[in-house]
Amino acid sequence: MILKGAEISRYLTKPDPTRPALLIYGQDAMRVALKRAEAIAALTGPNADEEMRLTRIPGADLRKDAALVLDAIKEVGFFPGQRVVFVEDTPDAAAPALKAALEEWAHGDAVIVVTAGGLTKSSALRKLFEPHQSAVVTPIYDDPPGEEEITRWLKEAGLTEVPQTAMRDLLALSRALDPGDFRQTVEKIALYKHGDPEPLTQEDIALMAPATIEAEVDELIDVVADGKSDAFGALMRRIEAQGIAPVTLCIAALHHFRALHAAAADPGGPQAGLSRLRPPVFGPRRDRMARQAQSWGMRNLEEAVHHLLDTDLQLRSSSRAPQMALIERALIRLAMMPRGSR
Repeated sequence: MILKGAEISRYLTKPDPTRPALLIYGQDAMRVALKRAEAIAALTGPNADEEMRLTRIPGADLRKDAALVLDAIKEVGFFPGQRVVFVEDTPDAAAPALKAALEEWAHGDAVIVVTAGGLTKSSALRKLFEPHQSAVVTPIYDDPPGEEEITRWLKEAGLTEVPQTAMRDLLALSRALDPGDFRQTVEKIALYKHGDPEPLTQEDIALMAPATIEAEVDELIDVVADGKSDAFGALMRRIEAQGIAPVTLCIAALHHFRALHAAAADPGGPQAGLSRLRPPVFGPRRDRMARQAQSWGMRNLEEAVHHLLDTDLQLRSSSRAPQMALIERALIRLAMMPRGSR
């Protein structure tokens, strides 16, 4: 049985222990690992390791000893409860060993959970599992988790009420982070809000989201985009003392002003435009950038982007002009530019 779309998440949260085996495969090792952990936890319940109800076998070992899986599924445990044999990072060469175990599997034996990387249609593992009458196949794609899955994670962590505005930011955050970081962030948010009668807000999400390494650079670019030239000098000196390269500052400023330009050009307005960026902008930062885009206007943003492109070319050229002075002059000029939609 091959599962697709939302069926995958629903099945992995409650796998059928009467089915002999489950194949989880995909290009993203972190996504596969998260889904595998979820399925095994649902099958075995708590304390599976301590009660020796979970057996781990490296997939590569099956090429040397084909009987490892068959012996493991037939073992009788000391503790009651569902047993699982987990075969990890499984190559196609392990298919014959798994085929023998599937043929001998009987009710009461351990469920076999197999993980693998990206498998082509010609893969021996797929050819073994996909036509099997009872085994389950769950291909894991690089899609971010959807609203149903995020809601379930929050409920499992004890947070049941999520306003739609907060959910939109969580969906945006899921597209910006890798799966492991996003799952940890969701758990962190639920822990932070545990026992709080107030609903989850955009500010809560922004507070719990992982901080970017370039936080001070972002702050400097915001000062420029907000036209706060009086705050520019102290921030610039602090960043200069950290040894951040002038080209890095220029790239960050270009990225920011191009995002503002795209937001200002969006027919749905700056808020919608920022949500459509990849990665999307969410929470209070989206509101701030939307205000910036509206304040600057299309023509001024085009001029700002052209000015930064010229500065970038100078920084990368053979010019002997002091590079930090070049980018500082460019950013000051932007901070002091008149705003408006001319």
